[in-house]
Amino acid sequence: MSLVPFRSDIVGSFLRPEELKKARENFKKGEITREELRSLEDKLIIDLIEKQKANGLKAVTDGEFRRRWWHLDFILGLNGITKLSLGDISMFQGVEAKDVESSYVSGKISFSKDHPFIEHFKFVKKYAGDAIAKQTIPGPNMIYYSAVLISQKYHENPYYNNLKELEEDLIKAYQDGIQAFYDAGCRYLQLDDTAWGALSDPSSEKTIKKFGYDPKELVQKFGDITEKCLAKKPKDMGITFHMCRGNFQSSWLYEGDYDLISKRLFEIDNFDGFFLEYDSDRAGDFKPLKNLRNQKIVLGLITSKEPKLEKMEDLLERVKEATEYVPLEQICVSPQCGFASTEEGNHLTEEDQWKKIRLCVELGNKIEEL
Repeated sequence: MSLVPFRSDIVGSFLRPEELKKARENFKKGEITREELRSLEDKLIIDLIEKQKANGLKAVTDGEFRRRWWHLDFILGLNGITKLSLGDISMFQGVEAKDVESSYVSGKISFSKDHPFIEHFKFVKKYAGDAIAKQTIPGPNMIYYSAVLISQKYHENPYYNNLKELEEDLIKAYQDGIQAFYDAGCRYLQLDDTAWGALSDPSSEKTIKKFGYDPKELVQKFGDITEKCLAKKPKDMGITFHMCRGNFQSSWLYEGDYDLISKRLFEIDNFDGFFLEYDSDRAGDFKPLKNLRNQKIVLGLITSKEPKLEKMEDLLERVKEATEYVPLEQICVSPQCGFASTEEGNHLTEEDQWKKIRLCVELGNKIEEL
């Protein structure tokens, strides 16, 4: 079984320091240069790496401090993708998002050899020390779903003659991207994805069918695409999957259990582990875990959306519930999502954030003792 994911792990994003938020605003206004912003990002990321290690984490990230969005910053760095501005919209439950951006496929998809995320990873690895540098990127179906299948912009002027050609280029782009991260020294890569969450969300079914697709058929398609993206994965590289239901200022986008998707998702043997959100009733019960094979399951039992700290006895009880469907040695734990999937961040303080991290590490230690 792979070293990663660790018994106590993280999804990846952390609350942006106020100093960084202010600097980003100053950069937008033209009051500081990109080099000055980059210098501050470097300093704060080094500080964050040390905090992660000091709080007991074995995998460290850059907290996504260089990103505005958890997914778009990577996607827009690929060739063949164009940014799409949506304005102010209420995508999430009860929260209006300002200056929302999306993307659509506008040309031939390929991985750019000078993608900025490669250098971003190298920076984390340089300062990770005895911890493993973890890189997070959005999964391929984020592009396939949002930038193609349900993109009105793409349907109005499709670049590809058919979806098969598009899928082949998308798969090749991810294979090249995975190899590029590996060549840069990455041994722990995570694919984050809300598209799978849309398939199991009852309210999204209408949108999917409007564009002529069936959610059940897309489960198979998503699985096939992801599987092929990982087909050339290096043997000594750990790759995990995080299925997210949306995470914006403590709000969410999708709901629904894992019944529809778990069998196909868990069949993807090149994944070393799966991060699944289990911090609320929206995720359903643990029964779908019976479809797990030899990979690890990372139970997102600790919410990143609110400051209230979970009780250890409750968390241990939930872990024991999960062992009805999967062996204890395959169970890991983490917060249910990142603390700041966008630069705004969730509604809790940095102190709350680190309390959650320490609780997660303590929970992992107690699981070791069971």
